[in-house]
Amino acid sequence: MKTEDTAAQLSGLTWSKSSHSGSDGGDCVEVAMATTTIHIRDSKKEQGPTLRVPAPAWTDFITFAGRP
Repeated sequence: MKTEDTAAQLSGLTWSKSSHSGSDGGDCVEVAMATTTIHIRDSKKEQGPTLRVPAPAWTDFITFAGRP
């Protein structure tokens, strides 16, 4: 089953860029945390598609990505 987030659902989210993105407006992704999900989008496409993952999966990803 495929579900799509509506613009109204996404408008209430607080989006954050990585501190590694810099201030020159380069290519990066933004994330927004909801109660049970994490939303991910291309920073250049605020009205574009988003990827939604369960919060525990995001935590596992961040933990794995931070390993040397």
